[in-house]
Amino acid sequence: MGYETDLKLFIDGVWKGSDSGHTVINPVNAKPIADVPYASEADLDEALAASERAWPEWRALDVEKRGAILHKAAKLLRERADLIAATMTQEQGKPLVESRSETLASAQLFDWYAEEAKRDYGRTLVRPAGQISRVIRQPVGPTATFTPWNFPIYLLAKKVSAALAAGCTVISRPPHETPGVATELFRALADAGIPAGVAQLVHGDSDLISRTLIASRVIRKVSFTGSTNVGKHLMRLCADSMTRVTMELGGHAPVLIFDDCDLEKTLDMVVPQKFRNAGQVCVSPTRFYVQRGIYDAFVKGFAKRTAMVKVGNGLDDGVKMGPLANARRPDAIEKLVQDAKAKGARVLAGGERGESGFFFQPTLLADVSNEADIMNDEPFGPVAVSRPFDTFDEAIEQANRLPYGLAAFAFTENGRRANLIGDLVESGMVGINTFAISGADTPFGGVKDSGFGSEGGKEGLESYQVVKAIHQT
Repeated sequence: MGYETDLKLFIDGVWKGSDSGHTVINPVNAKPIADVPYASEADLDEALAASERAWPEWRALDVEKRGAILHKAAKLLRERADLIAATMTQEQGKPLVESRSETLASAQLFDWYAEEAKRDYGRTLVRPAGQISRVIRQPVGPTATFTPWNFPIYLLAKKVSAALAAGCTVISRPPHETPGVATELFRALADAGIPAGVAQLVHGDSDLISRTLIASRVIRKVSFTGSTNVGKHLMRLCADSMTRVTMELGGHAPVLIFDDCDLEKTLDMVVPQKFRNAGQVCVSPTRFYVQRGIYDAFVKGFAKRTAMVKVGNGLDDGVKMGPLANARRPDAIEKLVQDAKAKGARVLAGGERGESGFFFQPTLLADVSNEADIMNDEPFGPVAVSRPFDTFDEAIEQANRLPYGLAAFAFTENGRRANLIGDLVESGMVGINTFAISGADTPFGGVKDSGFGSEGGKEGLESYQVVKAIHQT
């Protein structure tokens, strides 16, 4: 299966190349698979001018007509799911079944927001006869989006679908590692009839693009998904122009395992979830706090299942975990594992990098000290860390110990305990006996250093809108 996507910039309704760029690398074997063109300053100026010009017409377009374009884009994404999935697996490394599932979920986002925009009713306030006060929501304006490589089409679709549905124009910069799937998403929009300038794609130098777009008075909103450090940097840039932001940043998800859970069922759930996308998931379950009475049985069962995870080329049948996305990740994971071992952690499964490509073995560390770097810094890789706890209060304290608060999980059959966990854990999302915390209709976002603002659900639409109160007598 070869790499079939033709990588281009998409500016003002035209597909174009450039004289500069970089080479896309297949993480399975570290070999080049394609060259991606870079946008120049002139390209960015053209994209900004087109976005500003196209916005009044797009925001004024009947919501049914906007929705029809989004529905058609969703249909094309489904029809092209096999091509897009193959592109994603070759660029990013995840198994083909995960890539296809992500593509279909992206199509669902376009369908959902095409309909949600029709339910944006606003409200009328109670006033004396002859007076009226209304509260309405309007599109914020041209938007810049920045997305990461771990879910390269879904996270892009989540931003673009909501922004377009709200009536905004969009300029998107995808990650260096996965330009192909972004190109295919915008090709679907172009083929669906999106007007010139409404949706634009610019590959290239991250610093040049972010500084140019954010500094422009054209851009009214920035939406970023990525690391906390980069998010804070972009927020500083946005402060100069008072540009609105949505920040979905890093996490370090705690998992509280209580002794009344169904242990075998819980293990069957947590191990595949931990190693999904090689652990390169911002809400990946990572810090496993296990009640002491079942701790030994838990780590034994976890290690046994971890050793059975089939690792390999994501294009091959039966593979459950592919390589990490780039050459930096195995180095970072290896350093964290070695540090944890030096501070007393036991390696119960994995712990080594692969012999070729960007692979790292699925890994379980037990008895990990809170002083270990991996207990404080998001590993973003296929490593689970575990330690026992004795009391409920201790579990909550450990869950809330870090400055991150994106997602948290717990497994218990005690209803009162479940209610308290939902209230007390400092996190934007909490899954109790489930990992299903993301969907088109549900808000997704964090607290503390994990960012603010939500994507998904009606909150995702509202993030691309401004509120206006209209009073009339």
